[in-house]
Amino acid sequence: MGEPAGADAEDVFGAGRWDAVLVDVMRDTGASVGLVYLRVPGEDMLRLALASGVSREIAAPWVRIPADAPIPVVDAMRDRALVWLGGQEEIARRYPRLGIVLPYDFLLAAAPIADDTAVWGGIVLLWPVWHPPHLDDRERVALDRCGRRAARLLRRAAGREPASYPSEPRVVHPARPPEADPVLARTALHFAERLPVGCCALDLDGRLTFLNTAAAELLQAGAAALLGRRPWEVLLWLNDPVFEDCYRAAVVTRLPMSFTVMRRPATWLLFELYPDATGISVHVTRVAGPSATGEGEGAGREPGAGAAAPPDTSGAPAPPSRQAEPVGAGAVYHLMHMAATLAEAAGVHDVVELVADQIVPAFGPRGLVLMSADEGRLRIIGHRGYSQEFVDRYDGTPLTAEVADAQVLATGVPVFFTSPEDLYRAHPHAPRYEDRSAWAFLPLIASGRPVGSLILSYERPRSFPAAERALLTSLAGLIAQALARARLYDAKHSLARSLQTSLLPHGLVPFPGGEVAARYLPAGHGMDVGGDFYDLIRAAPGTVIAVIGDVQGHDPNAAALMGQVRTAVHAHATAGASPGDVLARTNKLLNDLEPDRFTSCLIAELDLVRHRLRLATAGHPPPLLRGPDGRTRLLETPPGLLLGIAPDVEYATTEVPWESGSVLALYTDGLVETPGVDIGTATAELSGRLARSRPGDLDALADGLIRHVKNPDHRTDDVALLLVRRES
Repeated sequence: MGEPAGADAEDVFGAGRWDAVLVDVMRDTGASVGLVYLRVPGEDMLRLALASGVSREIAAPWVRIPADAPIPVVDAMRDRALVWLGGQEEIARRYPRLGIVLPYDFLLAAAPIADDTAVWGGIVLLWPVWHPPHLDDRERVALDRCGRRAARLLRRAAGREPASYPSEPRVVHPARPPEADPVLARTALHFAERLPVGCCALDLDGRLTFLNTAAAELLQAGAAALLGRRPWEVLLWLNDPVFEDCYRAAVVTRLPMSFTVMRRPATWLLFELYPDATGISVHVTRVAGPSATGEGEGAGREPGAGAAAPPDTSGAPAPPSRQAEPVGAGAVYHLMHMAATLAEAAGVHDVVELVADQIVPAFGPRGLVLMSADEGRLRIIGHRGYSQEFVDRYDGTPLTAEVADAQVLATGVPVFFTSPEDLYRAHPHAPRYEDRSAWAFLPLIASGRPVGSLILSYERPRSFPAAERALLTSLAGLIAQALARARLYDAKHSLARSLQTSLLPHGLVPFPGGEVAARYLPAGHGMDVGGDFYDLIRAAPGTVIAVIGDVQGHDPNAAALMGQVRTAVHAHATAGASPGDVLARTNKLLNDLEPDRFTSCLIAELDLVRHRLRLATAGHPPPLLRGPDGRTRLLETPPGLLLGIAPDVEYATTEVPWESGSVLALYTDGLVETPGVDIGTATAELSGRLARSRPGDLDALADGLIRHVKNPDHRTDDVALLLVRRES
């Protein structure tokens, strides 16, 4: 379906045109659930824009997704390729975080929303398990067509200022059948009323939209108390995550589900759930006990079969007669998702962004303020739902102040205010913000030490039942531990960078008749410090020494040894020794130090007077030389033993001509070593990139040669690169 050329940003994101993108692809592929994500300019996040076939609450953990999260839609966008998951086992294996929060059996496809120039977002579709194990050609074409159609709309929206991206996801309802004839509707209602079994209807949010008289009698509650509510939030005897989990499983998998439950004093009821794209039909019948469903007590939930029945507690005291606000399966899964997400966060910034982006949609607060204890004060390090001007006024609160956020950190006990009256009775001078009516002040304590405070605010009064208080307290504990780990990581990261910066040259001094450029990238995992090094040494007049090397390891010990090697090479090179003699003397020094690790090193003496290169290597990858005509070759030199293995080793010096306009490339193995790729093939590819390059701008050339290893997730080793060009 084409789009008129006059579509503007408002048309794109308003209901209708944009919704049709999702509705059409779900119709054409038979998908039961659809999600559309957008990459919003200026944010390193994906934002959920549209959802269909699933409730907002179930989708809450993925309303905002970091652009590097291990999620199918992120991989589809990064690789510009379809991601297909053929069932629960494959989902759990490839994307464990997704498998934790949705532990159900379904099939999933993620595809990019892209055109020839940009990736704008992604689309995710789910199917029940009766779908074939692979997409057919028609479905693949429909997905590709959807991605390109959405990309056209987004490009048009981006071309008109301002392009207002939706801030909250919109739930798109599939096309419903036409309104029934009033006579038929009355007939159907009378039919349902005559049935001896209970009949209920839930929407996709789990809220009751219909129940017949038999159902009301079995549930012992009238329509007025139940309609528009989730049954497990109203009926105390349904206050068990197992029952909400059956609803979630039915929505996600589109498979029939059932469970038995005991309604006091001793009545067993069988609930059978039959889902489709518009909601869930529920049959409620009286049964003799849990065995009547074919499942014994303690059996797990199965599609179409009885779920776990609670133990018989008829002799126990009845629960208090009050309206419950239980923490159900959804909240438990959100907590598990938060734990898995925080486990992958590295620095404090990562933790703050994940907490701020996950808690508000998943746990229901209107606002959030995350504070860190720092030098006797509470510093605001993240917030949602408050203006920057408001939070700035309270940044830096002393830990001794008589305010709730500081007091909970001093006592270690969370405080909950169920209404404005409760808050202002305890803290008359507490700040007021818009329509907030309930608050949770949670201390962040890790290993007995105060880390910070978390404030959650709600727009309506909230009772905070015991189960919810326990859940929020557990959530605060997870955040505190993650924040403490992140602080330690940031401190080590800062130390590592300082150490690395102090050991590498602060700048490469230019020399007459030549130009130089260098790059260093730490390994993608570890402390961001390693043993790769480079140097450019002004030796005798008209002579420059280029050095590159690699000490084993990616830790401070490797960096320390690297500093020793670099110092030794510098001392011997400035004394006028040949490249081979420099390596031999440095090797002897290392053997005297007994460093317990080896070092590769390559030395190139650049003779600006005789226009020649003299090279010697200690087990280092050979350099590349690009001639002025673009032809590039590998400068093979006699291989020498790695430094630090044996004390008395000789290293041969090789001489080659150095023409005007030539570029010499020295590099470490991190630039050419990739798991599963032959190093000779990778070196040939590097040589090809150097040959095809335009060496006029040496800095741009250096950036181009390391571009393929810039992503830290794909980099397992340090990378050092030194380029030298002879100009005349």
